[in-house]
Amino acid sequence: MSVPDVLFYIFAVCLVGAAGMVVASRNPINAAMSLVAAFFFLAGIYVLLWAHTIAVLQVLVYAGAVMVLFLFVIMLLSLSERGPRSPITVGRILGGAAALGLGVVICIVVLKLDGSAATLTGAQAMRFGTIARMGELIYGTYLFPFEAVSLLLLAAIVGAVVVAKSRI
Repeated sequence: MSVPDVLFYIFAVCLVGAAGMVVASRNPINAAMSLVAAFFFLAGIYVLLWAHTIAVLQVLVYAGAVMVLFLFVIMLLSLSERGPRSPITVGRILGGAAALGLGVVICIVVLKLDGSAATLTGAQAMRFGTIARMGELIYGTYLFPFEAVSLLLLAAIVGAVVVAKSRI
């Protein structure tokens, strides 16, 4: 087993652990900080895949800007640790069933993979992962989803301010 393989497994286990802490944490600040850790472990996996640009963007955009926004909203809403959890509800049952279904679908897809590596031509390999190619994709092919996400984040910020305004 090579060093990149060992690093991949270390990053993967830590990533799954940090993601589990996001879900299991009762304190929203701890959950947000666990999400930051998950973003860093994911960036490490991107580095192992030689996708350095995506790794840097992962740290700058998600671990930096988006998490600062999340922490700002958490602090603005003054969320704190809640009391004992409520009993089993319909939403929890549906959420658990959806998570289980997603896990089954992911397992089915992984088992159907043939294991052969994808091959790129010389021109494709030279453009793969470059800033220019990412710019073409984000501002060309995926412009509408990119703008939709930005509007969704703006709506979340406005909603948080409106909710918190009644308390201020």
